[in-house]
Amino acid sequence: MSVQQSQTILFADVSGSTKLFETRGDVRARGIIAAVLNALTEVAHRHGGRVVKTIGDEVMCTFPGAANGLLASTDMQRRVKSEPDFLVENIGIRIGLHHGEALVEDGDVFGDAVNVAARMAALAKRDQIVATASTSSGITNAAGLRVRSIGTARVSGKLLPIEIVDVMWQEDVSHVTTVQRVVQFADAPVERMRLVLMYRGQAFTIDELADPFTLGREPGHSLTVDADWVSRDHAMIEWKRGHFVFTDRSTNGSWVAIGNEEVFVHRDVFHLRRSGTISLGQAPAAGPTDLIQFECR
Repeated sequence: MSVQQSQTILFADVSGSTKLFETRGDVRARGIIAAVLNALTEVAHRHGGRVVKTIGDEVMCTFPGAANGLLASTDMQRRVKSEPDFLVENIGIRIGLHHGEALVEDGDVFGDAVNVAARMAALAKRDQIVATASTSSGITNAAGLRVRSIGTARVSGKLLPIEIVDVMWQEDVSHVTTVQRVVQFADAPVERMRLVLMYRGQAFTIDELADPFTLGREPGHSLTVDADWVSRDHAMIEWKRGHFVFTDRSTNGSWVAIGNEEVFVHRDVFHLRRSGTISLGQAPAAGPTDLIQFECR
């Protein structure tokens, strides 16, 4: 059953997680990120929030009101900066949030408010909280929150740019400039992340703006793998908030190998990083010629 509700959507993710995997190794890095997400979950619950899902190094939460979400966001930053284990690893997070109408369905949340909140998270830098101005309007004084305008930003699906603010969470903000700036997106060329896939002499390149790349047994997919162990609609790869995400939706699952780590992904998601191989429907040893190689550039 679907229900339309007014609520605050918050996205928080670990900044620089790719470097963390490179410097600490896959097992240690995954343990650190899990500890960070657990800490963020605790803070969300303390402010009346609900964790919708975690994907890789990111957590998505909902709150009944804007004040709940804003206060949770500042406490999340302070928690990360006060935890000794996180300080040793130089962990930082970035947060984006927006209050608006969202569609709640089977525990998940969809709609315009989610898209806007995700855009805010994409704009945020390490140790920063970015929110729409409408989310903070009228409640900052009562809640003891401080914000500064950082101009406007364009959001996909919106005709006009929207006002955005930086939510100040540090105890001492005397060093922070309050000069307003406008966020620009189209004036300077930006080098995009690319994912290159290679399979049986074929090469495919996906970038941040590409449509989802689908894989399956039936013709019509971006990549068709004609094998009995591959589902008709097996998997999908798409760019989501700073990562190429592999989503398995098959019967037999998939195996993703990066370096010495091999992960079985079944009806779940996995962040692709560096380079490795994907095997659809069977373990890699069973059919090495059917491996899909990938490389993030």
